[in-house]
Amino acid sequence: MDRVVVKTKSSAETIRIGKNIGSRLLPGDVVALVGELGAGKTQFIKGMAAGVGVGRPVTISSPSFTLINEYLARIPFYHIDLFRLQWEKEAEDLGLEDYFQGEGITAVEWADKIPNFLPKELLLIHIAYTGKHTRSIEIIGEGKRYLTLIDQIRRAKIGVLKQKE
Repeated sequence: MDRVVVKTKSSAETIRIGKNIGSRLLPGDVVALVGELGAGKTQFIKGMAAGVGVGRPVTISSPSFTLINEYLARIPFYHIDLFRLQWEKEAEDLGLEDYFQGEGITAVEWADKIPNFLPKELLLIHIAYTGKHTRSIEIIGEGKRYLTLIDQIRRAKIGVLKQKE
C-alpha cells in the first residue's frame, strides 16, 4: 500500500485532479471512492471521465436511481453509485464482478458499502471536508498496478501534501 494526499480549494481543482488521474487509467482499473455526502466524489469522477475521454463529462451525475451508468470513451467508463444501498447483500445482483474484471474503467461511489465485493487491488480515493470549499483527497494504491499509479501521481506533483507512510 502507498498513498499521497492532495488538497483542493474548489470543485474545479477536484475535477482537475480527477482528470489527471483519469488520463493515467487503463482497461480493468477500479477506483473506489468514499467520503461524506457532498464531499466531491461526483466532481472527482467528472474529472476522471474527462481524463478517460468521455465526450461531455459535465453531464455525469450520480446515477442514484439506476445505480450504474456506462459511458463510451477511449476505454469504456462505468460509474457506479451505491448511495441508495442499505445493505451490502443488495449488491449481489448488480453483476459488479463483471465490471471489476471487464475491459473498462470502473469508478464506484460509496465503495465503503460493499467491502466484500471490491477487488483486493484497486485505487481508493477518500475525500474529506477540510473547510467550506477545501477538501483533502487521500489516494491509496492497493496492488502492484496501483502502486505504479501512485508513483506516477507523485511524480506529476498535483499538489502532494503527504508522501508514503
